[in-house]
Parts: sequence; structure tokens; C-alpha cells
Amino acid sequence: MLRIHFTGVDLARVRMAGRPDALWETILSFHRLRDRRDARLFGEWRTETRSRLNSETRLLGALIPSRGYFPDFLTPVEGQYGWDLGLDALRAIRPERMRQELSLLGAGTGLGAAFGMPSAVSGGPDTSVPRRLREFMDGGTEQLPRLLGELRGYHRAAVEPYWTHIQAQIEAERAARGRALLDGGADELLASLPPMLRWRAPVLECDYPVDRDVRLRGRGLLLQPSFFCRRTAVTLHDPELPPVLVYPAAAHLASAPAGGESARPVEEHRQRTLGKLVGHTRSVVLRAIGDGATTSELARRAGVSLASASQHACVMREAGLVTTLRHGNAVLHTVTPLGAALLRGGAVAS
Repeated sequence: MLRIHFTGVDLARVRMAGRPDALWETILSFHRLRDRRDARLFGEWRTETRSRLNSETRLLGALIPSRGYFPDFLTPVEGQYGWDLGLDALRAIRPERMRQELSLLGAGTGLGAAFGMPSAVSGGPDTSVPRRLREFMDGGTEQLPRLLGELRGYHRAAVEPYWTHIQAQIEAERAARGRALLDGGADELLASLPPMLRWRAPVLECDYPVDRDVRLRGRGLLLQPSFFCRRTAVTLHDPELPPVLVYPAAAHLASAPAGGESARPVEEHRQRTLGKLVGHTRSVVLRAIGDGATTSELARRAGVSLASASQHACVMREAGLVTTLRHGNAVLHTVTPLGAALLRGGAVAS
């Protein structure tokens, strides 16, 4: 279990990431590509990604084992601001830090051993540095162009084609957590996180493969929802790095098998019925508003143009299904109780 210890100052400094982190999504998607589970969610994506992959990924395979520790330097904090900025930070990694983290991975010490990381050579517990890691370590930062090349090639095949969908999922997650924050502050925000995260003030407990305590010490915590993160949250190994908790976006989990196949025909019937009433596109737009969306977010989630999203929101606002609040240069659309009742198929909220 992972236990994250908060002080009062840390609670005041909890924040949600403003967008999906390109490097975290890329690294975690590499795990999903090799994982045969969740075929309903990722089966088609795996097939499409493998058909596009025509670049070398053996170094990525050595640096990112199928389970266990992978180096912190692969996911610099700058990745939350964009793919290019993340790669720039990775390119500027200090040689001593790179060697230290690669040694931790290759020697099977620390987290690597705790996770039971398999050896790249024998399949048993790792007691020596695998050949590819040794070559990478011996080359030092001169080997970084090779790593960056593999990351770019893999990202283009596995993540970039789906980026709009990933953004929509993370925006929906941000909207849900934002509503919790408005309703009850940081305490309610932490309590509203997905079920593998449990807020028992002043400690956030997380399902985790090893037993570990993280003390924030007034630095706060960045909550980074992720499309490709599954089952357990992930955090950095080095306790001195800025604290971040990457966790599965709840909007994505809603479509997981745990939701039950039996619920799908009812939901699909509701969608078809609503589509007949207000039109297919408008029903998609209404559903895409979720817990709130700006016009740009709405267009991205619904897969329509900005002008179309604005027009549909205007019509639904006039019909009493949506309310709109201006915030600076943007407007925030939310569903009214009448709109929510339509989405539920006429069910009355308790």
C-alpha cells in the first residue's frame, strides 16, 4: 500500500493537472501494449498500434519492464506542459542522475527487487545489469538521441492518433474533480477520487504493489489523471522530486468491464431514444457536457467543430437543458436538472 501524508499546507496546495501528460501517457501506454488484459478497452488500440509500429522499441522495452520500477527521468514534470517540453527536459537530464536511476533498474535493487522485476536475460530475479542497459549506461547521455528517437516513433504510433480522445477523457475527469472541490474543498476532492484511492485524513491510501510512505512536507501534490493508467496509481520513486500522483481517470473507468455488460443495452437504448428526440448530434453534445465543459472542450469531446458546439449549446440553453456561465474569455456549459433527467431516461434524481 502507498500512503501519502498531508499537512494543512499540503491540502492547500493540492492541484489538478491542466491537461494529460504526454510522457506519462506514452510510458504507461507501453505497459498497456504488452498487457493482454482489458481487451474490450484496448484490444482495437493494440491492433492498430502494432500495425503502425515500424520503429525500434527494444531500448524502451529494457527501460520500461512489464512490471515494476522504471526510471523517474522518463517522466519529467515538464511533460505536463506538452510533448516537446517534456522531451527537452529529458534531453537535459544530468548524467549522474541518469546513471543512478539506470543502476537501480538494472541491478534489481530498491523497487526493482521489491516488485520482483524479471531478468532480461534469464527470466529470474535480476542480479546483474542487462546488456542493453549496460550499453546505454556506458554510453551516458550520448545515448539519449537513440532513446528520444524511440520515444518519438512509439508516441507517433501509439498515442498521437488518439490524443483528442485522451484529452476529452482527462477534461471530463477534471470537470468531475472540480465539482467536488467546489462542493467541499480539498477534502471532498480527495474523497471523490476513484476507488483504488482512499482518503482517510490526513493520509491518502492507494492500492500499490509495495509498502511505501510518502511525506509531502508542505510541497503539495499534483493529481495527474491518466487514460492509460490502470488498476493502481503511480508515483515517482525519488522522494525529493516534486510530488505527483498519476491515477486512472474515472471517466475512462466508467467504461471498464466492471461496469457490467448487462448495463450496456439499457444505456444504448437511452442514447438511441434521446437521439430520436433531440437528434443524434445534439444528444452526443448534451452527454459530452458531463459535469461541465467549455465550448472548446465540448467540441473536442463530441467530435464536432467549435461553431457547431456553440450552436448546439445555444439551442439547448434556450430549451432549458443547459446553462452557460461566462468565465473570463471562456464560457462554461453545465447540464440543468431537466437535461440530466433526459440523460437518465426520465429518471427522477433522489
